[in-house]
Amino acid sequence: MKKIRIKKTLVFLVLCMVLVGFIGFVEKQTLYKTFQGTEINIDGVSGVYFVEEKEIQEIMRSAFPELKAGLMLEEVRLEEVEKRLAGHPFIKSMEASIGQKGILNLKIQQHQPIARIARSYAADGYITVEGKVIPTSPSYTSRVLILQGKQAEQLMDKGDVMEQMPELMDLINFIVEDDFWSAQIPELEVNSKTDIRLMQQVGKQVIEFGDAKDIAEKFKKIEVFYKEILPRKGWNAYERVSVKFKDQIVCE
Repeated sequence: MKKIRIKKTLVFLVLCMVLVGFIGFVEKQTLYKTFQGTEINIDGVSGVYFVEEKEIQEIMRSAFPELKAGLMLEEVRLEEVEKRLAGHPFIKSMEASIGQKGILNLKIQQHQPIARIARSYAADGYITVEGKVIPTSPSYTSRVLILQGKQAEQLMDKGDVMEQMPELMDLINFIVEDDFWSAQIPELEVNSKTDIRLMQQVGKQVIEFGDAKDIAEKFKKIEVFYKEILPRKGWNAYERVSVKFKDQIVCE
């Protein structure tokens, strides 16, 4: 009889363990089928974040109030989430996916500013590496090449430099990708497509560049001005330097 009681007890314990395991398994499967929270991963640009996690959380709460723990995963509208966040001016691209534990993962890539259009009587704007014009951020300021002038303001209104004036992007890239020129040329005055002027960090001369063509050739002429003319005449000998004419350097 004692052996029978022990056997019954062991069977009961095994059944209890199986039952507990089954309940845990069911709960785990249910957990994985429901929304459990959001994880936001923002790719910074040189350590700068124009889009903050707090802002994304606020957008999600406002646009998707139903996203609460326990919501079935099939009810999470991933395409709607991507569409809503992709409309943010500082977001270049984003991907929404559901992780194994019911976590909504948001992977966000920011736009990268390469230049800034400065305006006296209106808001400034950044030019991205793709040539898109986006608003400036109230949180951060990126130290980039400055563009001013009538044509620059028109580009701001059009919203796409690559579409309107692709040669200007070539000039911007040439300057920012060169360590010396990016330090020496902090600003461009873009009055028209054929009237671009370079402002120098050292030297009071305004360099008349003309149009944004024959860029490498024109910068070679500026190098000649720096290496051969200025050492003999001095940095303040001229107020105007023009390299817009072919095979000529005009100094006045």
